[in-house]
Amino acid sequence: MSVDIPQGRDLNIVRVHRRWGMVSVPKVGRVRFRWTKDLPVGKRASAENRITGARLVKDALGWHIAFRAQTLQSKPDPHQGPDVGIDVGITVPIALSNGETYEHGEWLTGKEKAKLLHLEQRAARRKRHRKPGARTSRRPHHTYDRIAGLRAKAKRRALDWQHKTTTHIARTYGTVVVEALTITNMVKSAKGTAEEPGRRVTQKAGLNRSISQEAWGRTVTMPAYKTAQRGGVLAKVPAPGTSRRCSACGFTTPGSRESQAVFVCKNPDCGWSGNADHNGARNVLHLYRMGLALIPAAGRAVVRRAERVKPATAR
Repeated sequence: MSVDIPQGRDLNIVRVHRRWGMVSVPKVGRVRFRWTKDLPVGKRASAENRITGARLVKDALGWHIAFRAQTLQSKPDPHQGPDVGIDVGITVPIALSNGETYEHGEWLTGKEKAKLLHLEQRAARRKRHRKPGARTSRRPHHTYDRIAGLRAKAKRRALDWQHKTTTHIARTYGTVVVEALTITNMVKSAKGTAEEPGRRVTQKAGLNRSISQEAWGRTVTMPAYKTAQRGGVLAKVPAPGTSRRCSACGFTTPGSRESQAVFVCKNPDCGWSGNADHNGARNVLHLYRMGLALIPAAGRAVVRRAERVKPATAR
């Protein structure tokens, strides 16, 4: 459910105090909203910096308003920070090539998870005892709304963590290198067909849920505009083999990935061991330094082999 206000001149935005503002919504009236970001209103507004419209949206947590703003920004200076490779995972959500990791806890507290389980069980009982074709009361819908509210709260916390983490990475590093992941293929079901049923279907389904909960796609795409705003560079490299290749000797030997978190090189001349996610992030950065960067061309991704240029001149 949403209401679009296409003209910014109809809004009449006024800041009440530090935390709250008022906006005029046509055919609705004056609406108070939480002031979370600076807006080009009042003395800050000009022909280049102004509000062009807004959208009033309702979700499971209530009503929200999003303003469309036109701003004039100067071209940032080249970021002088170091290069870093990023490996996304499940046990360790984000691992960097320098050994730094970013982790998070559960998105819902123990009390909230118990409440969610209780509501889901209640909804299942009411659905089971409802007769086919019978008129539905408001009680099941009220239960569904409470379930959606808890899930939306968990999603908002996850999104907030991703924004803060990727912003810190974009501020710290000049060149951020990520894998070009095809997540839709990674989360495909392993059921197979009736003639050729799949194997370890339950384990694959659990892995797919974990990948979806970590939202790898947002983790990879968020640094794209954040690095550009700060004069940095986001590069993508081919993903195959980054988790199985040894970052110390460069060889891929069977059995080196002993577990989800441990990598031990089976090459007799190497024997390097360490965190598997750290090893993958080092391989990602190494591919970029070798000149392997994926450049979109004619609707597909191709591999460019070239001499590495400095991030300051790679525009």
